[in-house]
Amino acid sequence: MALMIWAAAIIEAALANYPDMAILFFILFANASIAFYEITKSGNAVAALRASLKPVATVKRNGTWKNIDASFVVPGDLVLLATGSSVPADCRINPHPPGSVAAPPTIDVDQAALTGESLPVTMFAGDSVKMGSVVVKGEVECTVEFTGIETFMGKTASLLTGDPETSNIQKILIQVVSSLTILSICLCIIVFVYTLKKENVSDALSFTVVLLVASIPIAMEIVTTTTLSLGSKELSHHGAIVTRLAAIEDLAGMSILCSDKTGTLTLNKMVIQDDCPSYAPCVKNRENLLTFAAMASKWKEPPRDALDTLILGSVNFTTLEGVELLDYMPFDPVVKRTQGTVRSNGQTFKVSKGAPHVILHLVCDHDPDQRAAQEMKTKVDETVTQFGLRGIRCVAIARTDTIDGPWYMLGLITFLDPPRPDTKQTIADAVKYGVEVKMITGDHLLIALETARQLNLGLDIANSVELPRLDPVTKKKPDRLGELYGDYILPKNGFAQVFPEHKYLIVECLRELGYKTGMTGDGVNDAPALKRADVGIAVQGATDAARASADIVLTQPGLSTIIHGIIIARKIFVRIRNFITYRVAATLQLLIFFFISCFAMQPIHYQPADRGRHIPGYPDNFDWPAFFHMPVLMLMLITLLNDGTLISIGYDNAIASKVPEKW
Repeated sequence: MALMIWAAAIIEAALANYPDMAILFFILFANASIAFYEITKSGNAVAALRASLKPVATVKRNGTWKNIDASFVVPGDLVLLATGSSVPADCRINPHPPGSVAAPPTIDVDQAALTGESLPVTMFAGDSVKMGSVVVKGEVECTVEFTGIETFMGKTASLLTGDPETSNIQKILIQVVSSLTILSICLCIIVFVYTLKKENVSDALSFTVVLLVASIPIAMEIVTTTTLSLGSKELSHHGAIVTRLAAIEDLAGMSILCSDKTGTLTLNKMVIQDDCPSYAPCVKNRENLLTFAAMASKWKEPPRDALDTLILGSVNFTTLEGVELLDYMPFDPVVKRTQGTVRSNGQTFKVSKGAPHVILHLVCDHDPDQRAAQEMKTKVDETVTQFGLRGIRCVAIARTDTIDGPWYMLGLITFLDPPRPDTKQTIADAVKYGVEVKMITGDHLLIALETARQLNLGLDIANSVELPRLDPVTKKKPDRLGELYGDYILPKNGFAQVFPEHKYLIVECLRELGYKTGMTGDGVNDAPALKRADVGIAVQGATDAARASADIVLTQPGLSTIIHGIIIARKIFVRIRNFITYRVAATLQLLIFFFISCFAMQPIHYQPADRGRHIPGYPDNFDWPAFFHMPVLMLMLITLLNDGTLISIGYDNAIASKVPEKW
């Protein structure tokens, strides 16, 4: 369209019709300026959001520990990882020097952004710590193994490369403008040939060029951009920043929404469940059990790990008044439990918490009544298994009655990363608007099933065994992906234990099947799928990689903003569709009117024979035109006024459809 206006302006300049040329240039630059302003303004809105502090690494250089930009870390560097540190590269934990009496080096690492696992993972000497994870406890020295594209995160980022696609709205506009332009050119050629017989070449060419420009929908891109920009502003009021305006149109047509679990559907925060079974008379309820669990911690100090944070964040501290901690045994990777020796009401006893199988060994191995011990072990094992089938994790609590007395089981504390409060309603609302939700998570299948059960997502959840993989050498997707895997992927309610490439290929498969696919996520492992989806949505608190790959960035917790976004996007779609329909009709009306008028109406035939007598002051030597035409300024005025009225459609009171929109 812009090229046609440029061509018309050049032709007018060649014909020395400078006023007409100026009008055409004004229209051209107005169109470009408004489009540039609206797109740039939307891009600036997210620029600050994407900006983040450069990660810093503590590196030993020239025998001295220094804080440097993490991008300057190289393989072989010795780095220090301490509580709160972001891992700057793929590193290997170093053992202590021979002869050292220090405890073995261990750290707890939060890998939720990489794997979707909610709880920190304990790592020891020789383990590999991946870039993008965060140290939540401990301090170790590591040797950098891989940086940049060679890291686990870097290999994930390689999936983000690729040529940008033309958006659907751009394709529609190109089709509409191309069709109208071809029709206009054909009719204008006919008009030019006809007028050439009536007038000289310059007059015929000047009129034809102006008619051609007038028949092209000049303001179509301006109005579309303005309408999308207004929608972007409206979405921002609901906590969604749009980084790609065309994503609003894609959101209106989205029929499948793939969602990460950890941090998106769930809180990414373990919460103690109400169902906490007890096995001792002294435990009346969950509060009693939490009190005993706190006795196996240093409850008067800040929590030392995720489990202590969970328990001390739920216990009623008034129940610990009068309880004195005499001795404490912290968690040890060999013993795998904590233990507190306490005095309460004049009685001194021990309390321990840890993995159920560890506590069972502590209780049963020293019980003189092995039959009762075996019954207890069977009972606890069955309970733990039942909880495990629902993806619920357990911590066992045991105590003694005296400082040297036998251990006996108190109960199990159960915990799970629960769904966000609004997630279930959000999914129900999405279904009401014709959008199917699929859960895609790197977490365990049992945990995914329990989350799906709580959210009414459907229980047809599969693991990643039968999912496609990228070619190990070329990193390309399989040929005929939709044809080979579509029948397997489409009916599923979700997938568990997946890798980033699985998420990417699931989204790509659904797109090949013809479904407008959205993807929500927050971690590095979600970034490739976020970029590949028609609509990539990064939730609040997402990593930089996820936000940079997304089309829409949420600034409020939860997914309810997505429903607002769908409704707003569908209203915008209706406005754009109404505008395009009206603009096509207006263009055809103008084009066909002038085309018919040129042939059917010839003013010279209506010119009075004796002009001077009937029209006083009329020059006798002035002949009326041989064909109907209007000055360039009048044609442009008609076009601009018509387009000006069309801009009001951007503010139209539209009604959102209950089903995904299609052209």
